[in-house]
Amino acid sequence: MAGVSRIFEGPVFVVRDNIDTDQIIPAQYLNLVPTIAEEYEKLGSYAMIGLPDSLYPARYVAEGEMDSNYPIVVAGRNFGCGSSREHAPIALGSAGCKLVLAESFARIFFRNCVATGELYPCDLTERLCKLLKTGDEVRVDLDAGIVQVKATGAEYAIKPLGEVRPVIDAGGLFNFARESGMIAK
Repeated sequence: MAGVSRIFEGPVFVVRDNIDTDQIIPAQYLNLVPTIAEEYEKLGSYAMIGLPDSLYPARYVAEGEMDSNYPIVVAGRNFGCGSSREHAPIALGSAGCKLVLAESFARIFFRNCVATGELYPCDLTERLCKLLKTGDEVRVDLDAGIVQVKATGAEYAIKPLGEVRPVIDAGGLFNFARESGMIAK
């Protein structure tokens, strides 16, 4: 799937700095096994449920729903910090998140995004979590490295994903290894 064009559009869910993996998927849901289809789906229904209601009155996944209305998360610095749990990007991916646009990522979260192939972790060059609000519509072109705000037409740059993009395009490390002949199919 190398060279696949990736354009994503839709409303954003905006969070600030230091969103940790316990906020993305609290520990009590880590007993769900992502390789079991119904548990994978259920995991998505709990994505971002650990965010404090006082700061985030809108839920990422509406109560009683399995999927989010927000395919794009916009964050500040250090997104995905805290515990090393691959359930964090998996929960977001299961909920329908396609990419996270953040000023920076915790290294382990970034690596888990690549390894699982669940979503694209894209580094922003500007602090969009201060400019956008939950529900704003954007268009993200990974090939061009541009985030465009639909209401204003304003464009902001994202850093290229480089060598990890083909791994995410393939659906994760194991799929990439199979496609490239590193391991048997």
